[in-house]
Amino acid sequence: MAIVPKRKTSKRRKRARRTHDSLTPLNVVSCKNCSEKIEQHRVCKFCGFYKGKKVEGFKAKNDN
Repeated sequence: MAIVPKRKTSKRRKRARRTHDSLTPLNVVSCKNCSEKIEQHRVCKFCGFYKGKKVEGFKAKNDN
C-alpha cells in the first residue's frame, strides 16, 4: 500500500521544489558561413557547415 502523507504540502514547500522545473532558453548564435540563426555547437541546417568546414553526409535544407 502507498504511504499517505501526514500533512498537506505547503505552498512554499511545493513551489520551492518546483523552482528547478523551468525550461532554459536555447543558446542561439549566427552561422559563420550563411549568417542564419542556429543552435550553438550544431551543424547549420541551412548550409551544412560546422566550424567553417562542410560536414560530409549532411543534407542541408538548401541542397536538393
